[in-house]
Amino acid sequence: MTDTLKRNLTPQKLEKAAYILKTVAHPIRLGIINLLDEHEQLSVNQICEYLKCEQSLLSHHLTNMKIKGLLKADKQGVQVFYSLKEKDLIKLLDCMENCNCNM
Repeated sequence: MTDTLKRNLTPQKLEKAAYILKTVAHPIRLGIINLLDEHEQLSVNQICEYLKCEQSLLSHHLTNMKIKGLLKADKQGVQVFYSLKEKDLIKLLDCMENCNCNM
């Protein structure tokens, strides 16, 4: 029996996993997930301050993650606050933290 069958990873599950991994495969995007795990909701400015990156670059990443269904955006006045829509994304960070894959 192969590992794929032992884990019950259907082609649909593998496709979804690849989609999510491609979406988060950037240090800034992983940083966003980490921050939103620690803080329920943050504004673009707050995330920018934490990650020390330009707002235009951050907005690009946030928009991409929102379009792909990983984040929620809540507009309050002129500010937009982001939160995790897919709470299980933090499991990716846990996996990376515990991985001993020659990293």
